[in-house]
Amino acid sequence: MTDTPARVAGEPSTSGSAAPTSPPLVEISGLRKSFGAVHALRGVDLTLADGEVTALLGDNGAGKSTLVRCLTGVHPPDTGQILFRGEPIQLSSPDDARHLGIETVYQTLGLIEDLSVWQNLYLNRELTTGFGPFRVLDKKSMIAESGDILSRLDVNVPNVRATVRRMSGGQRQSIAIARAANWGKTLVIMDEPTAALGVRETAAVEELIRRLRDAAVTVLLISHDMAQVLRVADTAYVLRRGQTAARRTVADATGDELVGLITGAVEGAAHG
Repeated sequence: MTDTPARVAGEPSTSGSAAPTSPPLVEISGLRKSFGAVHALRGVDLTLADGEVTALLGDNGAGKSTLVRCLTGVHPPDTGQILFRGEPIQLSSPDDARHLGIETVYQTLGLIEDLSVWQNLYLNRELTTGFGPFRVLDKKSMIAESGDILSRLDVNVPNVRATVRRMSGGQRQSIAIARAANWGKTLVIMDEPTAALGVRETAAVEELIRRLRDAAVTVLLISHDMAQVLRVADTAYVLRRGQTAARRTVADATGDELVGLITGAVEGAAHG
């Protein structure tokens, strides 16, 4: 086992009970990020409530990917603030984000096709047994716990010992989400999780997102599928030209309204 990393600024204490009215999981205010003359973020404000699914919407180039990279420690913001459970944090690397329980499922999934399901679930987090320099991989525990992880999330794969290459697109996506959900105890970020999937596989992934919400895991969903947003999200934020253009409660929104906010055909303050 690796040593526990040092506590990141803003990491919640593991002792004591939560206050009756706790702050949101994540609050982002005035976030700006430039790459030379390109202003990717021009002042983004966004709040992620505990245990909710928040959709992040916007055209290509709106700043969604840059915002996610700032939230996962890939890029430090130029200005602005990120609060985690009410405390300011500075994420200098993805490891800092992971230590806070933040995991990301990218469109590329990050799975190694020639490894088994259990090996992918424990990639770079392998369990070992033994003492000092005489430690070996604890394959038995990882195989057993992998089965428990997939069973808990009701992910349907034939065998955790099977290689990922033999899995369908939906099964691969579910494995990637299960890995993120297992290690991402507070926030799971999903980038277009069903973009290349069929109707049945999309439905299975969406049900997995609902299970995460039921387990009090916060989800940030990046999607161009307005019907999907209406099915699974609680709140939607729209980015346009690097700024927060609107916030909507999904139950009170329509697909046409969300599309209009993305394109600029509908103007709206960040309310709802």
